[in-house]
Amino acid sequence: MSATDPHQATHQAIDAVWRIESPRLIAGLTRITRDVGLAEDLAQEALVAALEQWPQSGVPDNPGAWLMATAKHRALDHHRRNALLDRKHQELGRQYEILEQTVPDLDSPLDDTIGDDLLRLVFISCHPILSPEARVALTLRLLGGLTTDEIARAYLVSESTIAQRIVRAKRTLTEARVPFEIPRGPEFTARLASVLQVLYLVFNEGYTATQGDDWLRPALCDEALRLGRILAELVPSEPEVHGLVALMEIQASRAHARVDSAGNAILLLDQDRAQWDQLLIHRGLTALARAESLGGATGPYALQAAIAACHARAYTAAATDWLRIASLYETLAQVAPSPVVELNRAVAVAMAFGPAAGLERVDALISEPSLRNYHLLPAVRADFLSKLGRTEEARAEFIRAASLTNNTRERDLLLSRAADSPHPPTK
Repeated sequence: MSATDPHQATHQAIDAVWRIESPRLIAGLTRITRDVGLAEDLAQEALVAALEQWPQSGVPDNPGAWLMATAKHRALDHHRRNALLDRKHQELGRQYEILEQTVPDLDSPLDDTIGDDLLRLVFISCHPILSPEARVALTLRLLGGLTTDEIARAYLVSESTIAQRIVRAKRTLTEARVPFEIPRGPEFTARLASVLQVLYLVFNEGYTATQGDDWLRPALCDEALRLGRILAELVPSEPEVHGLVALMEIQASRAHARVDSAGNAILLLDQDRAQWDQLLIHRGLTALARAESLGGATGPYALQAAIAACHARAYTAAATDWLRIASLYETLAQVAPSPVVELNRAVAVAMAFGPAAGLERVDALISEPSLRNYHLLPAVRADFLSKLGRTEEARAEFIRAASLTNNTRERDLLLSRAADSPHPPTK
């Protein structure tokens, strides 16, 4: 097939439209059917119809409205079949009337309620009733428009595993009769925290892959950032949403500098800062200012964004304000205490006050159960030991850290650092 084949071009256009429109499509259909699983099935049927018709008829002027109208007619057919089976003709007539009123004019924009529908879909996909793994899979499927195969490849698990997670998640939501609505009051805050956690998990997996041969998975970073920006538009008064967007924007700005031409990892202090994306940094700093103006300066994501901003503002590694970073980590440890935060705080303390001060903090974490198999604990400890001239201990810790990571690039980096640690002179 040639690069200019019209059918290929149409299929590429359909793929692009689907990525953009599928979340809105599924959100609108969920409002109608009150069943997220059925809504996705109907959306997929509309996609199949587009794949069959658009190569001959061409992409319509308003493809999103075409898909929505087609899916709603499929919904009407679904209700008619069920009503006929149940012999509920009166109910069928009422449902038909309701659905006919919701089918949009193909020349008009999508429903005015689409923003609310999208937000409702966000809260359903990230519902706390689901496991974190299920929330991630369902979010990437419904809001990201990714196929099960794409999600499976991103997380290096089988396609069947992802498919099962998604099916079980939709079944759980249906059986629990989770309402398609935006929660209010304290429940909104709790559910929003779950939404932000999902985006944070997706971004982090893309930023530093936990397993596989690649240090970065840019597609996951891009997807988390895209969804974060959408969420910031949907709930513009929530400071932590802007804090998370700020964090992701600034972190993403370093992507090109984090690997060399062969895909090998480059640590923060060794990166060529000229390669940092200044547009993303500017957007991140703007989002951070927005979070702070809304009173969210001490939110966990805003604090992490403020730490990232310290690096972004430093034109050289030597110019980094490590005293401020250590102070920010101290605040973060109070707001969102965790062993990982303490480990990162130890790094900042070491940079601000010397490796001995950092090593003292790291040694206090050795007995922490949750860090027992966390590769960054021995990696950080090895770095401090190396700077203190305790090379044999450093080498052993680098090797131990390498044995604990499942990422090939990270393992190679740690083993190279172990090899670089000078051996003591033989007697």
